[in-house]
Amino acid sequence: MRHRIGVGAAVTALALAGLSPTAATAQAAETLTVDLASSTGAFHGGATGVLYGLGDPGVPSRDLIAGMEPRTIAQKPPDGEQHPNGDAIVVAEDFFASGGTDIYINSQDAYSAWPYQDLGIEDYAAKVRAQLDVVARRPDRDRFVWTIFNEPDWIWYGDWAGRKQKFFSDWTRIYRLVKSVLPNARIDGPGESYYNPGRLRDFFAYAAANNVLPDITTWHELSPESLNSFRAHLADYRSIERSLGISPRPVNITEYSNRRDTSVPGQMIQWISMLEDGKVDGQLAFWSVAGNLSDQAVRTARANGGWWLTKWYADLSGDTVRVTPPRPNTRDTLQGLATLDRADREATVLLGGTANPVAVAVTGIDTSVFGGTVDVRVSKVAWTGYEGDAGRPPVVAASRLPVVNGRLTVPVPGGDRLAAYRVSITPAGTGAAPTADEPWSTRQEAESGIVENAVVVTQDGDPQRYTASGGKDVGYLDKAASRVTVTATVPRDGTYRLGVIYGTGGFVGKQALYVDNAHRQDLTFPATLNWQYRGRLDTPVQLTAGTHRISLRTSNPGGFIGAPSNITLDRIDLAEVTGPERTAYPLADARRTGGTVVHTPPVALRSPRALTLNPGERATTWVSAAEDAYYALSTRWTSAGGSRVDIALSDRGVAGGELSATGGGTYEGSLTVHLRAGITKVVLTNGGSTPVTLGTLTSVRAAGADQRSVVVEAEAGLLSGGARVEASPWASRGSYVGWLGNGSTFTVPRPAATRTAGQYNLTVAYAQADKNTGHAYNTDAITRFMTAGEAGGRTTRAPYRHNYTWNGFWAETSPIDLTTASGALVFGNSTGWAPNVDWVGISPLLAAKSVTPAN
Repeated sequence: MRHRIGVGAAVTALALAGLSPTAATAQAAETLTVDLASSTGAFHGGATGVLYGLGDPGVPSRDLIAGMEPRTIAQKPPDGEQHPNGDAIVVAEDFFASGGTDIYINSQDAYSAWPYQDLGIEDYAAKVRAQLDVVARRPDRDRFVWTIFNEPDWIWYGDWAGRKQKFFSDWTRIYRLVKSVLPNARIDGPGESYYNPGRLRDFFAYAAANNVLPDITTWHELSPESLNSFRAHLADYRSIERSLGISPRPVNITEYSNRRDTSVPGQMIQWISMLEDGKVDGQLAFWSVAGNLSDQAVRTARANGGWWLTKWYADLSGDTVRVTPPRPNTRDTLQGLATLDRADREATVLLGGTANPVAVAVTGIDTSVFGGTVDVRVSKVAWTGYEGDAGRPPVVAASRLPVVNGRLTVPVPGGDRLAAYRVSITPAGTGAAPTADEPWSTRQEAESGIVENAVVVTQDGDPQRYTASGGKDVGYLDKAASRVTVTATVPRDGTYRLGVIYGTGGFVGKQALYVDNAHRQDLTFPATLNWQYRGRLDTPVQLTAGTHRISLRTSNPGGFIGAPSNITLDRIDLAEVTGPERTAYPLADARRTGGTVVHTPPVALRSPRALTLNPGERATTWVSAAEDAYYALSTRWTSAGGSRVDIALSDRGVAGGELSATGGGTYEGSLTVHLRAGITKVVLTNGGSTPVTLGTLTSVRAAGADQRSVVVEAEAGLLSGGARVEASPWASRGSYVGWLGNGSTFTVPRPAATRTAGQYNLTVAYAQADKNTGHAYNTDAITRFMTAGEAGGRTTRAPYRHNYTWNGFWAETSPIDLTTASGALVFGNSTGWAPNVDWVGISPLLAAKSVTPAN
């Protein structure tokens, strides 16, 4: 039901939200209705599982896995040959340690070919038996689910009329084999490539009659039309269960989405809301690279916009409530889901899928839970490309609104079909009304600029094409006079972040940046998987107030750049930079063990809400960092007596980093620590004996501490074995060390600044593009590992994910604990090849600590 509000109330809401009534009404808003009084059941949280989302230990990082918190993943069986990585047993520790529930084993992925070789059921049974023997030895064996057939509707059993009985016989053979070895094992099926009610009815009738029913029902939804039809498919399947007298099975859609969807918040929210509405699990399809959470992870530990949406989803709690979009069951339109957590007194709405402004009409607001006035915050997560790093989503609108007859309407700005939004509603605090924190920004589609000696290419229309902002990009920038020029008007003199969404053909790109026809600098674009698998490059530029022509060109003052300039350009963004990188994380929004949300905290905490932790209780948040560098993490807390707050980074306690106060009162504590670029899981624990009330965790770039880091060029080390120095224009000083591993090493003496035992971070600028080449559409990237052996101390092993090129370098940071004062570091890999290395950096984890009374 559409909620009507008077003109005065509408104008007040818009003004408080920081929006112009005239601008907001210039384009008609769509209405998303949320009824907080109509529960649709407990929040399920299973929609963001992944197929081959984990590749190897540490790929992706546990921090990214834990933030996304997929309930289920599907991986290959032990020693399976379908892909070079993604072994269920190998990745199990990372998954379960990060909060995962079940690992599905795709047993047929034992085979190397796609579609699978058909060598007979006895050959397959022998492979399954070997898999069972491995899993049976594990104490967590019941956390593995067995996918004994994958897409049998076209693999091995496509002729249903002629092969139906053969499938039934083979299903029974493998089903009973699994149960004979693991009586408690869960088996899913039939796992068909699309919803086929006739085949499902035949299968379930047979399975029920022969006592071989799957424990979990699975099929795939791999068409954009699934956004129109899935709810009908699920309802039809439930009717089949009822008609056959079968108890309701859990459902997992073990492959869903297309290339155009993954990483794109405005597309992903449509799938997530649909699956959550049905209280079923789902696993994002594997289209590109294993180990990147089905395109939600950037590199190893960074997040794109899609990851932040999945984190928002994992943050939800309480009950889901009824949400009515303007056009239910219609692809590529506004969709959403909402939850009500009565214990925390918070309602949350996730929405997206439209470029229009949205009026979120909330009804059924219980004033005994929320009071008569509420604080509303609207956050936006934009699409940043598949390999485009995204920081914490900004609050784009905020207001303090009265609740009238259990209702209010929240305006959500439009203009971005690829974005998703989160609306948070909480009781009004006692301090100032909430405010937005989004910096001034603008964006320009490359194809809408002046395109010279290049081609505008339409990318939308095919769901298996990767997404382009605006549906088009500019390619074939392969001539000396090729260029794209856009115009932007900025409000003030100052620094702006220029963000370019681009793609390369698996090589490092280079173009010249011109502002107002003057050459500013050359931009180096890290390699991406292909020209459409887009990354994002951010560069600071100085601009004066007014209008500027920003041009990306294939020639610089020295002439034609050549092949590296032939990249695709999708979008050019500008955002104002007003100081050092600074981000706030309200701890009332953190995930926690125990703890109580405080809606009227002490004024001295300078936080609209707070979180009280009893001794031993903890709060977990995820902090983003744009660089591998030092950041000051600070928080305020109050306590009635002596207090201590312990901080752990990526499940690694910070030695000497406890924040302690001897008496009661309000304190501010700060740690200056070295963070890896991307996402770090930060856990704050009440390590004292009295309750503490915490406000906000704030992260601020601490450039002054960077002098603690020491960088050593790899070629300056002592090389052994077959390791050798190679030339590269993309290396920091024109050369790097290659052919490392398999006995070849380079040794770096301990720099003077690191000659103390303790906790450090190791940053390595590396390149490696190792892969298998036999799969029909998956890249089959291979992770390489490198060890850092401390003379007289321990050896640390870290993964280095495929980065699309052999001589373009990514910086990757991992922990290293040094136990001697001066032991040299030996880099290599005794069991295989290591990546190529440009330089290594060593940084003490903790640079500074302070605790001071606060007023």
